[in-house]
Amino acid sequence: MTRQAYYQHYWQKEETSFEQELVIKEVLRIRKFHKKMGCRKLMVKLEAFMFDHQIKMGRDALFDLLAANQLLIRRRNRRVTTTYSSHWLRKYPNLIREFVADGINQLWVSDITYWRFKDKFLYISFVTDVFSHKIVGYHL
Repeated sequence: MTRQAYYQHYWQKEETSFEQELVIKEVLRIRKFHKKMGCRKLMVKLEAFMFDHQIKMGRDALFDLLAANQLLIRRRNRRVTTTYSSHWLRKYPNLIREFVADGINQLWVSDITYWRFKDKFLYISFVTDVFSHKIVGYHL
């Protein structure tokens, strides 16, 4: 390694560590008011700060910096579990797997779905004709 390469690496490392400290302080300042703000939203908030301080850091570098300093926020699981298929109750076989409907009203199937409404769920059940794909009946 040449002397020039050694000193260039040394000065660059010192400069990037100073920039990283500035970014971490700003992230901590933002997180004081927004404790659960994720990295992508932080990146948007930090754009003006990084422009003012002439810091060039991309999203992935910010992710790595926050991960190295244990500042990443875990994502919340927003999915609601509505189906549990590993239950101990009897599961019936699929009797219509090989059946092909060639006319209306030969085979009806049903399904249930839900909507989250304020703090509760609304469930709707449909009965559908397989051949015409028409809804034969429903219940909310």
